[in-house]
Amino acid sequence: MNTKEQVLSFFEKCDELKNCKFIMATTKIKDILRCIVNCPDIYRLFEDVTKDFNYPYAKSKCLITVNDGAYKRSYCVMPQTVAQRLAFAFCLMVEFDSETLDFNEFLSRYFPEDGSYFASYHAFCDTIIKSMRDAVAEVFKDELGELSQGSSGENSASTAKAGFISAINLAISEEKQFISTNTAIPDAEKEGGLIILTQLLEAVKNCNAQLINALLCGYNFFILYNKCVSGGIAALIREITEFEQLI
Repeated sequence: MNTKEQVLSFFEKCDELKNCKFIMATTKIKDILRCIVNCPDIYRLFEDVTKDFNYPYAKSKCLITVNDGAYKRSYCVMPQTVAQRLAFAFCLMVEFDSETLDFNEFLSRYFPEDGSYFASYHAFCDTIIKSMRDAVAEVFKDELGELSQGSSGENSASTAKAGFISAINLAISEEKQFISTNTAIPDAEKEGGLIILTQLLEAVKNCNAQLINALLCGYNFFILYNKCVSGGIAALIREITEFEQLI
């Protein structure tokens, strides 16, 4: 197979995983890993991105648990760069395949959605598998040629949005951690700030610029009222401002 055929084969395996029934998921993950091994150009890509990749550190940054008011909440955010997204997704799949990380437990914890495995599975595919597929498409866009030309602008915009959402998600998580551990803020005020941040992330995911701006104003008031300016708030506002230019 030439490079284009290898990439298309990889895409096919990713799509099969996204479209299969939940009960077949671990089998389809094995098929993706087998495809990577059997496609030399794809294999070299994943070999390169995982060579110096610090997976334990990435897990600590991407698999997040925060105190969201009275409850703990866990979720997953993808790394910002293409190489890191590929490496993280690959390492996760290897863990699922080797059963050092239980797939069902992972879904229940980091993609709780409505409480069903069906919804959690689709959220997992939309976040991790699609991100990995899009990253491979970005790396091999020249080899894909005409296949990618018609939608390259759309894919580029979609990839840019996904990157910003992931970065904003991480920044909001760090902001929540700052609020949760700040002993100078009364608990009742903390809860209000955490709710604003939660709703802000949802507004970003829904590309709702009007609601984003309203919530940012509310959070700005929260910061001023409680005199709690974190070291990451400037970066968060910058990311959101740049993201709004895309929507």
